[in-house]
Amino acid sequence: MVLDRREVATPAARPGGRRGGAVRLGLMAVPVAFFALFFAYPVAAIVGRGLKADGVWQFGRIGEVLSRPDLQDVLWFTTWQALASTALTLLIALPGAYVFARFDFPGKQLLRAVVTVPFVLPTVVVGTAFLALLGRGGLLDDLWGVRLDTTVWAILLAHVFFNYALVVRTVGGLWAQLDPRQEEAARVLGAGRLAAWRRVTLPALAPAVAAAALMVFLFTFTSFGVVQILGGPSYSTLEVEIYRQTAQLLDLPTAAVLTLVQFAAVGAILALHAWTVRRRETALRLVDPSQTSRRPRGAGQRALLGGVLLIVALLVVLPLGVLVERSLDTSGGYGLGFYRALQSADAGGSTFLVPPLEAIWNSLRYALAATAIALVIGGLAAAALTRRAGRLVRGFDALLMLPLGVSAVTVGFGFLITLDKPPLDLRTSWILVPLAQALVGVPFVVRTMLPVLRAVDERLREAAAVLGASPLRAWREVDLPLVRRALLVAAGFAFAVSLGEFGATVFIARPDNPTLPVAVARLLGRSGELNYGQAMALSTILMLVCAVSLLLLERIRTDRSGEF
Repeated sequence: MVLDRREVATPAARPGGRRGGAVRLGLMAVPVAFFALFFAYPVAAIVGRGLKADGVWQFGRIGEVLSRPDLQDVLWFTTWQALASTALTLLIALPGAYVFARFDFPGKQLLRAVVTVPFVLPTVVVGTAFLALLGRGGLLDDLWGVRLDTTVWAILLAHVFFNYALVVRTVGGLWAQLDPRQEEAARVLGAGRLAAWRRVTLPALAPAVAAAALMVFLFTFTSFGVVQILGGPSYSTLEVEIYRQTAQLLDLPTAAVLTLVQFAAVGAILALHAWTVRRRETALRLVDPSQTSRRPRGAGQRALLGGVLLIVALLVVLPLGVLVERSLDTSGGYGLGFYRALQSADAGGSTFLVPPLEAIWNSLRYALAATAIALVIGGLAAAALTRRAGRLVRGFDALLMLPLGVSAVTVGFGFLITLDKPPLDLRTSWILVPLAQALVGVPFVVRTMLPVLRAVDERLREAAAVLGASPLRAWREVDLPLVRRALLVAAGFAFAVSLGEFGATVFIARPDNPTLPVAVARLLGRSGELNYGQAMALSTILMLVCAVSLLLLERIRTDRSGEF
């Protein structure tokens, strides 16, 4: 017997649609409550404490803060270094995007994983790697007596290092799916190679390039760990200045105003990014990536491949290699002395309450808990967003991205001043750190799972409903088997992001339970060869843990086109 599709949409089925709407609201309830309690409440409390006096809002403080020349300089530097970092990243990474999209060569998958390692590294480790390369006693200092730390060039190069993979995989993933026959047709009609690329391929790539550029700008505009380590006292972004005003000067009004400025700027960036993503999803006709890649032909293409490999070696592999080398270079020669010193709490005059090596276990424990929380909250949110709907759901979707646009320093300090009273007195609880880390992990979970959930054939869910399955059982029997791999990929991203979170954790991690990024920052803040060597050793360990997580993610990823 053949079931006519109109029979599924009978009036008897309409209550199911209403029930589906109720289920959607039920799924949204937990993520909304989570974000309201652990994000909106702490941030609002910080802003309120900074802009209120005797219960009255003092909005005049906004003008006072923004009129200060020193803070205008911070805002100007934050903006122009983000623009410069974005332009430099696009200039260096777009040839790599083309090579990964169009060329097939030995070791391509391994190299793709290698260039992605910096993107999942904590910014503290990125700063440490470039400090080992460009700073006092670094490779350039040893070879030629050149030091670039505390200069803007160190910051720009570190940002390119961090964001190279974002451009390569976002733009390259789309480039690999563009039908090359369109450009070939233009050349048959008389257009030159450059003209055909400019008139055919570039317009098709423009939304992806714009989306990648906006994301690079977002990450560099909110840069914290890289600027704090490499910038020295001369350079400060909004994020670094918020930390200084909050933690060192205790000037909450200034920190609150800077938080609002950063939030407004990043909100505009995210809105523009969402618009470009929608254009990318709907404007193009794509083909199988396996049909577009080939071995490089001719001297020009081989030279391009060689150039990209050289850039990857110098920009990605060299800083990571120097980081490892510095962790082994002790005063008595190469060895594991710095790693062994991590077992002692008082090595090198350190004031750690516990051996720095314990930070490894703390970080793994916190990251696993944060990943579990992010999967639950992000999974429920992705399930609620599976069907596109009206403004309420679009607003909920935007809510999930807000933690990427608010200073993590503000969130961390907000945790301290809000979650200190029953029934949520969590200041002494270990769960405080995973909760802060999960806020950053949830957007990655949602963005990983949502495209796969929306790709599930709706008729499968309808068939399950017709056969009497509840929404929960339909999800378990239909959606879960199809998205299991996406769930694992989301877990990998959430784990790597949680492992390296620093901005909020530096406020709320207890001295007797530091995480790896916090321990690295503390060691770098102290003088002495042993402290520096231990910082390099801990950074190497953190890099290896992130790299292993990424390689496991590469093995199970569901999108073979190479996009995030």
